[in-house]
Amino acid sequence: MIQRQTYLMIMDNSGAKTVQCISILGGFKKKIARIGDIIVVSVKSLRVKNKSKVKIKKGEVFRALVVKTKNVKKKRDGTTLKFTVNSGVLLNKQNKPVATRILNSIPKEFRYHKFMKITSLASAIL
Repeated sequence: MIQRQTYLMIMDNSGAKTVQCISILGGFKKKIARIGDIIVVSVKSLRVKNKSKVKIKKGEVFRALVVKTKNVKKKRDGTTLKFTVNSGVLLNKQNKPVATRILNSIPKEFRYHKFMKITSLASAIL
């Protein structure tokens, strides 16, 4: 479960390393984001040492898709998903990924949603 002020790791090659959740999209009083939800984040730290080559700057605001959470998610077939970190993928205003490659595996549920582009960029699907 992702709430406001939660730190997330970014698992793509956009240049951001950690981000902080500002708000959760998808409802008037929605307080918790789960796997597959879109949130608004602020970039807190960058992945590279040479900051002049990166398009993303510290403090910029983006949307992000929550890909992994520490909280347990039960599937319909009875299996559970639990990860060791909270992580996401940066999106632009049109909900397209900013990066060109996703570095870790993503859950299988994204194949059936509107995020087929993220599924095709991922290295593995769980």
